[in-house]
Amino acid sequence: MLELFAAHGMTVSAVSCYENNLIGDLVERARVHEHLRACVRAAAALGVPHVGTFIGRDAGASVAGNLREAERVLPGLVRYADDHGVRLVIENCPMEGWHPDGYPGNLAYSPELWDWMFDLGLYLNFDPSHLLWLGIDPVEALRSVLVSGRVSHFQAKDIEVDERARNRFGVFGKAVTRARPEDTGWWRYRVPGRGQLDWNRIIDTLYCGGFDGTVAVEHEDPVWAGAWTRQGLEIAVETLRPLIR
Repeated sequence: MLELFAAHGMTVSAVSCYENNLIGDLVERARVHEHLRACVRAAAALGVPHVGTFIGRDAGASVAGNLREAERVLPGLVRYADDHGVRLVIENCPMEGWHPDGYPGNLAYSPELWDWMFDLGLYLNFDPSHLLWLGIDPVEALRSVLVSGRVSHFQAKDIEVDERARNRFGVFGKAVTRARPEDTGWWRYRVPGRGQLDWNRIIDTLYCGGFDGTVAVEHEDPVWAGAWTRQGLEIAVETLRPLIR
């Protein structure tokens, strides 16, 4: 596999295991944790430095209760990854679709929670697109967190916000007519260059903060999907390539 990637001038920056590590069903949680450990072993065998995952949340418990439970169960997974020379990087996606009422289902969505999870030995897979609709300035958040040295991976994804639609649905999105969890009605993810994020400032902030890791495009743009996926990735490359030296 590594030979195939090398032949095409490619490397693997992370293995993905984006499941709910705090899910309330303990049988399912055990399966999730075993899958995460298997991904750690796979990453170690391939020489891949990161495994991306979520903190998650037990939707039947309070935030405070979830934080206490995470402090109990996650350090063992961090130690397992450390023993294999792998970092667990947590994406800051709210995963509101995991909560029955659309509240955050992944307790890693804000800078406050990043400080908390760093204390557990976890790293951040920074995705600026999630911050804009939460009312957080992505550039300011990135600037403040880079000093921690815990941003180990970066996901380049854009976002388009419809402020008029937000006036109808509110920040939590559609309640009656939502067709799927991500159908909020007032924002949607875009490829870099087709949304509202300032990629010149974002990439410059990464450089100023000393970031030397991977900038990986995450393609969740509904416009450039399906048969147009490749074109969407090409738009992302055209947007980012002039900014990355």
